[in-house]
Amino acid sequence: MSELTWLTIPELGRLVRSRKASSVELAQHFLDRLERLGPAYNAVVTVLREPAIAEARLRDAELAKGRDRGPLHGIPYGAKDLLAVEGAPTTWGAEPYRNQMLSGDATVVRRLRGAGAVLCAKLAMVELAGGMGYNQAFASFTGPGKSPWNPARWSGGSSSGSGAAVGAGLVPFAIGSETWGSIQYPAAFCGVSGLRPTYGRVSRHGAMALSWTMDKLGPLARTADDCGTVLAAIAGSDPADPSTLDRPFAYRAGTGSRRRYRLGILEGTLDKTQPEVRRNFEESLRVLREYAEVEDGLELPDFPYEAMASIVIDAEAASAFEPLFESGRITELTAPEDRIGGYAGQVVLAKDYIRALRARRPAALALDRLLARVDAVVAPTLPTVAWPIDAAFDKVYPDYPGGTNISGSANLCGVPGVFLMNGTGESGLPTGLQLTGRALAEGTLLAIGRRYQERTNFHRLRPPGL
Repeated sequence: MSELTWLTIPELGRLVRSRKASSVELAQHFLDRLERLGPAYNAVVTVLREPAIAEARLRDAELAKGRDRGPLHGIPYGAKDLLAVEGAPTTWGAEPYRNQMLSGDATVVRRLRGAGAVLCAKLAMVELAGGMGYNQAFASFTGPGKSPWNPARWSGGSSSGSGAAVGAGLVPFAIGSETWGSIQYPAAFCGVSGLRPTYGRVSRHGAMALSWTMDKLGPLARTADDCGTVLAAIAGSDPADPSTLDRPFAYRAGTGSRRRYRLGILEGTLDKTQPEVRRNFEESLRVLREYAEVEDGLELPDFPYEAMASIVIDAEAASAFEPLFESGRITELTAPEDRIGGYAGQVVLAKDYIRALRARRPAALALDRLLARVDAVVAPTLPTVAWPIDAAFDKVYPDYPGGTNISGSANLCGVPGVFLMNGTGESGLPTGLQLTGRALAEGTLLAIGRRYQERTNFHRLRPPGL
């Protein structure tokens, strides 16, 4: 059944519906890969073999009776281990919570079950989603996340296991989270597709809180289409999460507008990018111009987005993890800097936090005015390929910034992004293309991404040896 490994959600679904493969066979195939290969990438915390097989049997029985729950019926997946799952540990990637058992399922897990998906594993993550200021890949009790493209390189944080599991063919899709880059980085470093939804599009009920006003849950998968299919299953309002938006999201793979789009490039987008990243981005623009007009020289509104985001995260994380500080168990965290880094948030002044929140609204309005000029802002996902796992982050590529000029503003203001592989760079490692749009514009971004993937084959590339 090795041919199952790299199939997309629609391809797997057709096999199940035609009875060429059962849901149980799919689950067994990916469970075997999770158990056999997961440790090589430090990608897995808990394999859920018995409940997954039981759920897959139920999906087969439903199909036999004519009940089809939709495009995710019988499709295996993995969940970042900050999502509560009844009967399984939810470790938050951190030693103090290694044996934590939470009651009930997170809303995302419950909705995916309702859509017919089969949960096979809880996936590794950076401890506490990186909220304590980690500066190295070894910031998880499961060890450093490793890219399937080269285990000497990082798989990205904080959704390290989600990116590696999809990139290595351990699951067809996974749920990750992003507060500031935590879907973006794993998508880029593992050569997969990722989607950061609009803030409030997906319920965080049952998910670890790092920053209540910035946390977002979203999928990593083979294709933009797969990401859209998953988002359609998990999006929507939830009484258990008052921040959710009552804005339905529907998506059908392989469909969408065929119109020409308007794309924009921010001034300075290619400053301090690796030569291969620049080359692949320019080639991506050639493809995009087949169905889009591209405008250069857009200027990001002049607000201190990154400083504001840092203050918000520091203050909200300090509140979220106050019991950990008070207990003294923060000293059990794996990364040395994490044992002390969180204390900075303890001393953020209320006036500074409130000032950041007050400035956030005009910043978001200004960003929206910019994004309203185009269907998407395009940029390299990151300035470099995946970082080596054996060096501090601020030392690995000292001549390049850690992110791109749109990332801080997009996360602070809660707008969506789509991340796609667009080639290979240094040492044959993946490079990426990102699309950023207005709030609730996921459908447009996914349509642009799908048409890009129709014209290219990067989403079909496999890591060496896999």
